[in-house]
Order: sequence, then C-alpha cells, then structure tokens
Amino acid sequence: MDNKFSVLMSLYIKEKPENLVECLESILCQTVMPDEIVIVKDGPLTDELEKTLADYAAKNPELYTFVPLEKNVGLGLALAEGMLHCKNELVARMDTDDISRKDRFEKQLAEFEKDPELDICGSHILEFEENAENIVAQRKVPLDDKSIKEYQKRRDGFNHVAVMFKKSTVLRAGNYQSCLLMEDTLLWVNMIQAGAKCMNIDDSLVFVRIGKDMYERRGGFAYFKKYKQGRKKVRETGYIGFWDYYYSLSVQLAVALVPNKVRGFIFKKILHR
Repeated sequence: MDNKFSVLMSLYIKEKPENLVECLESILCQTVMPDEIVIVKDGPLTDELEKTLADYAAKNPELYTFVPLEKNVGLGLALAEGMLHCKNELVARMDTDDISRKDRFEKQLAEFEKDPELDICGSHILEFEENAENIVAQRKVPLDDKSIKEYQKRRDGFNHVAVMFKKSTVLRAGNYQSCLLMEDTLLWVNMIQAGAKCMNIDDSLVFVRIGKDMYERRGGFAYFKKYKQGRKKVRETGYIGFWDYYYSLSVQLAVALVPNKVRGFIFKKILHR
C-alpha cells in the first residue's frame, strides 16, 4: 500500500496557540511524516492562531492545506468538509491540542501494510493535565475486529484522536455527520455497518490533553440531555438494541449527576483505565 497519508484536524477559535504548536511539532517529529496536513478552520480564528498557522505554512507551504469555513459549524460538519480535501486514501485524525508519539504513524502504517483489507486502525490513549509528563488516566480500547464491534454497542471502540482510516470507507459510510457529542460514535457505527474491518494497536500512541474543567463540563442534566440526543441518533441506525441503548443512558445519567470530584474519579479510575 502507498505510505502517503494525510492528517486531518479541525481548529476552533478557543484553541490556545501554544497547544496547537505542541500538536504540530509532534507531527513534524514523526518517524514517518505525512505528506499533507489538512486543517479546517471551523469559523473565524484569533489573530494569534492565524499567525501560528501562517508561520508553519511559510516553512513548508506544500505540507499544509487550510480549509476556511465562514462560520463555526461544529466538529462533525467541519471534519466532513476536511475529509473531502484530503488527497490521500489513508487519513490520520488528531485534535489540535493533542500530542502524537513520535512512532505513531509508523506503527499504524505497518498495520495497513500487513492487512490491505483493514479500514480503521486506532490505539489506546494517555490523558494528561498541563503537560504530557502529568499522566492522569489511560483509555484502553478492545483490540480485534469482533471485540471492537461488540464493544461499540455500549461505548466507543476507538479513541477518535488516535485513529487512521481509509477515506474511501469513511465516504462510503456517509462521511462525518452532525451528531452532538457523538460525531465519532455515529461514524464508527456507520463504518461498521458498511463492512469496515477494524483493529486497535495494543499501545498508547497519543497523549490527550484534558482540562481540569473537563469533568465539570460532562456533568449536570443539561449535558445528559445532549448526550441522550446524540445517543438517540446512533440508535436510529439500528446497530444498538433496546438494552444497550438504555444501559448507556443509565450509566451516563448516573455519572452526570454525581459531584464533580466523584465524576473525575469515575473517569480516571473506572471509565478511562
């Protein structure tokens, strides 16, 4: 298989320039480099973010493709547009505040080389606060195709920011769609139903930045209502049944309503372990 690949990200006005720099530097330090980095500007950006992008593009103009959107449309629709601008069949996802381990892409490309029928390859992730040395949790995911597809009925079988997938399979499954809080969940389900072959590498290839207020944002009944909306759209695909649907809602409701410190403990020690 051709080892050329794209990296796809969506950039939002609230991103910190220093986090974006760390993210881009982690890509530029890879043992195997992408030949394209596609960054969707999801609405107007700050002058500082625009300057950061301009500085990197000036150093290597052929590497970057910027896709400006007039207004903020949300992650799902931004990534859907970005996917159409990726020139390679293999596309790696990242968020603009995450850090990829220097051998991440090399390891994922090797899996696609070994199995030409593979459609999605992800990995575990390490979550950190403030800097990548301050690891607070690990989110492990199932490894083989059968386990991923069963796990996906209740929780995501992939870490979104750690996947590399085939563009053709993503488009065949309908591309990213708007689905509040669950753009990736809906995509995995649609790809699985379209016949995608899945795997995760038994290693943590991406460091994911989590703010101290992340657990607070995931609390309260208002958050649960948004979660339920997204989950309902996923259920409408027919992939998850009655019991899986209500099991996931009951777990999320319980987690949303407990005190913030307890919620943080649940994420770090139980849900992300």
